[in-house]
Amino acid sequence: MTTIDVHPVAYADVRDLRELYRQEANVQIVRDSALVRGFAQAYHLWLDGRLAGYGAVGTQYNTDHVLEFYVVPHLRRHALPIFRELLAVSQATHIQAQTNIPLMLQLLYDCAQHITSEAILFADAATTRLECPEGRFRRATAADQPSIFTHTHEPVGEWVIETDSGIVATGCFLTHYNPPYADIFMEVSPAARRQGVGSYLVQELKRICYEAGKKPAARCNPDNLASRRTLEKAGFLPCGRLLVGEVSSAQP
Repeated sequence: MTTIDVHPVAYADVRDLRELYRQEANVQIVRDSALVRGFAQAYHLWLDGRLAGYGAVGTQYNTDHVLEFYVVPHLRRHALPIFRELLAVSQATHIQAQTNIPLMLQLLYDCAQHITSEAILFADAATTRLECPEGRFRRATAADQPSIFTHTHEPVGEWVIETDSGIVATGCFLTHYNPPYADIFMEVSPAARRQGVGSYLVQELKRICYEAGKKPAARCNPDNLASRRTLEKAGFLPCGRLLVGEVSSAQP
C-alpha cells in the first residue's frame, strides 16, 4: 500500500526542488517570491519514505491558497493523490494555477470548483519601433517627485515620459520573480491616455529590461481591455492566465 506523508518545512529545505520547478516551468511565475519573502509555508511531500517533491501554501495575501506544487518526474503518476494529501494537511481553501504550467493547471481542474481568471499573463513576442507622440523618455530624478501626477493603480516608476506640459507617464519593472523574468508596470496620466504614450513607454521599458539582463513580462486584469491593447501594441502577447479556484469537496 502506498504511503503519502506531507510535512511543513523551512524554505531552505525546498530550495533545490524549487529550482527544478522553475526550470521546468520556463515561464514567469507570478507568485514566485511568496516563499522567499515569508508569505507562504513550504511542505515536503513523501511517497513510501522517498522525498517526492514540495508544495507551498500562502500564509499572507493569498492565505490558504496552494501556490506551488512539484513532484519529481519519475513519481509524477502519483501527483494527484499527493496533491490531495497536501490539501488535507494544509487545509488549503483555494488553488492558484497558471495555464502555462501544465501540472498545476491539471490539478486545479481536478480539485477545484468555481474557477475564475485573475490575470492575463504576457510574454514578449515582437520588437516594435513605436515613436513617442511628443516628449521624451528618461530616468526620473528626485526633483521630479513633487510634480508627478497622482497614481491610482501602480506605484510611481523610475522612468518617465516628459512633455512640455510635464511628466505624463511613469513606469519601471519589478524583479522579485524567477530569474531572468521582470514584470513591467506603468501608469499614464488621465489627460495623456489614448495617445500612444503608454505603448511607447512599455516598448522602452522592455529595452531597459533587456539591457539589465532581464526578460520582460507583464500582466493585466482580464477586464482591462485598454491595458491589454497597450501591451500588445508594444509587442507583448498573451501567454497564459492566472486562475484561482475553490477547493472542491468532491475529489476524483
